[in-house]
Order: sequence, then C-alpha cells, then structure tokens
Amino acid sequence: MATRLQYENSCDVGVFLKLTNKYCLVGQCGSKQFLHTVENRLADHIPVVETSIAGTRIVGRLSAGNKNGLLLPNTCTDQELQQIRNSLPDEVVVQRIEEKFSALGNCIATNDYVALVHPDIDRETEEIIADVLGVEVFRQTVSGNVLVGTYCALTNQGALVHPMTSIADQDELSSLLQVPLVAGTVNRGNECVAAGCVVNDWTAIVGADTTATEISVIESIFALQGSKPSNIINNIRNSIVDNV
Repeated sequence: MATRLQYENSCDVGVFLKLTNKYCLVGQCGSKQFLHTVENRLADHIPVVETSIAGTRIVGRLSAGNKNGLLLPNTCTDQELQQIRNSLPDEVVVQRIEEKFSALGNCIATNDYVALVHPDIDRETEEIIADVLGVEVFRQTVSGNVLVGTYCALTNQGALVHPMTSIADQDELSSLLQVPLVAGTVNRGNECVAAGCVVNDWTAIVGADTTATEISVIESIFALQGSKPSNIINNIRNSIVDNV
C-alpha cells in the first residue's frame, strides 16, 4: 500500500529517502514528523537510518542500493560512512566509489537482480555495481534520458518509467528487467518518477501531491495490493463509488 508524505515543503520524497527491501535511509530533517511517519511505516520490518551524505540531506539522489549493498559517492565523509555501516544489517555491503557522476541515485536504477545505469558511467564503476549489488548491469536510457535513476522506479515486482517512453522502449526495458513495466507520473503529472516516490517489494511512499489515479497505477504495477495492471480502471472506479 502507498503512503502519501511530504518532506518539509517538498513532495519529492525520493530525493530525501532511499528505500530497499533491507533498509531505509532518511535525510536529516529539522522536523521529526517526517522521520516518525517513515519509522511507523517501516521500522517493524527494516532499519530506518537518519543520516546525511556529503553533508547534505539528498540521500536518495546521492546513493544507490538494494538488499545486497549500498553505493555512496566519494564525497561521503568517513564519519557518515561509518554511521551508515554501523546502522545497516551486517550482510549489506556499504562501499564508497570514485565516480565523476556523484549523484549515484540519478544514474543508477536497480532492484535485487538487475541495474540500469547511465551510458557514460565508468567501466570500473560498472564492475563495482555488479559486484557490490550482485546485479546484472545494462547501460541504458529511459525515453532518451540518460538519468535512468531519475526516470525509472524499479523493484523486483515491476517498474514505473517516464510517461513519454515509447511502447518499443517499454518492451525493451521490460525484457531487460524481466518485470512488468508501465509509463506514468507522480505528484500530479511530474515525470521524475523516482524523485517523487520510493518503493520496495511490499510498500511505497509517494509525494503528497500524488493523485488517486497515480497511486492506483503505482500499487498495481508494483503489486502492492495483489492487483494486476488490468485491474487499474476497476480499482479507480470502485474507489470513486466507495467515496460517493
């Protein structure tokens, strides 16, 4: 099930959160209400870690990870690296990497088995991604955009991509990722889907502006309520009838 949230005054929750099946990173926030809401949603299942990366709160855009590992940019300080390492489960490998594209979350979209990466990422970085995250790596674009981590939200159940992605591109991406895939938006038409939501195999947190229709698409494609994509319209219709 999806939860609507706002990080202070921003609906771009994916900028300030990194959610996987094994842990959740939260950017340090002045107001603790956001942190408490995330903890209430997740803390019974996975550790929720409030931290900064390179002294900033945009942990979702600066890091990339899955159940096997977490990749951090070389701008991450020793103190931050140690705090994150100490807070995550022992089996999660945390590694800092030298890469010119330091916003790793914008350049890497990954689940527990496959990763899409920026076409110009270093060869050495590509090998580290494959090794630390335990995934098969594909250099790819999403609707012509090189920032695959911004325009693709990905789990082991499904993927949500830029709304202008062509049918041919959707088929190609779905074939690479081996999951069902749909083009859509978050936060009332925002095409930066991974900046506006975070998802894992059993829950989603979306920006406060996300509409009921967008949430129905998200819950359906990521199988968060046992829905199949073909049931999207019926779900929307039923929710309208219930409200009336």
